[in-house]
Amino acid sequence: MGAVVGGVLVSAGHTVLWASAGRSEASGARARAHGLEDAGTLAALVTRAEVVLSICPPSAAREVARPFARFGGIFVDANSIAPATSRAIGAGVERFVDGGIVGPPPATHGTTRLFLSGAEAGTVAALFAGTEVEARVVSERPGDASAVKCGYAAWTKGTAALVLAIRAFARAEDVEAELLEEWDRSQPGLIERSAGAARSAEAKGWRWIGEMEEIAAAFEAAGLPGGFHRAAAEVYRSFPLDGDALSA
Repeated sequence: MGAVVGGVLVSAGHTVLWASAGRSEASGARARAHGLEDAGTLAALVTRAEVVLSICPPSAAREVARPFARFGGIFVDANSIAPATSRAIGAGVERFVDGGIVGPPPATHGTTRLFLSGAEAGTVAALFAGTEVEARVVSERPGDASAVKCGYAAWTKGTAALVLAIRAFARAEDVEAELLEEWDRSQPGLIERSAGAARSAEAKGWRWIGEMEEIAAAFEAAGLPGGFHRAAAEVYRSFPLDGDALSA
């Protein structure tokens, strides 16, 4: 996601930097493919950049933000984290914009939205004007963009984990064929959705463990049960649940 978003900004005429020090060859290949310029080290990047976009697994968001405590530009955390986590990160940088990405890595118009909140959210949104990323300012309050992302992923990835667990239960009880027959009759599309959930979980479910835990924390902070999404985190942590990939 980060390399593709960077490429979108390159296409809009911006110079986009990345730091190769300590990164893998695969990361380098992605950066080069999308026209990113190698600053070499993170320290060099900090001195040159005006805006920094943090797009990484949720569990790494705090660590990624630490070197930017004295960064004079705008730091954008666009990770899938709880509003409280976002605000805590924002408290450690001078100029902070909260972000949340909904949709796949941007390839065409209308598929990917970047929600932004904070005093300088409009400045960041302007960078994406006319690009494949639709940047939408939620408010001037950090945490609001992350709340939108949490709410969205709570449904999409939370219910995907639920349907994976249901099929695993049906297999354990040796009634999967009967369940799928009933789904086909009364819940059209659910069989294919469960198969799609399995394909996605196999490819990138490891990145959703931390996201589900952040959503659980966000729910609990709002006085709601966090167990739904702690269980979803366990589903993704244990995937494949029975050693088999699902098919429609």
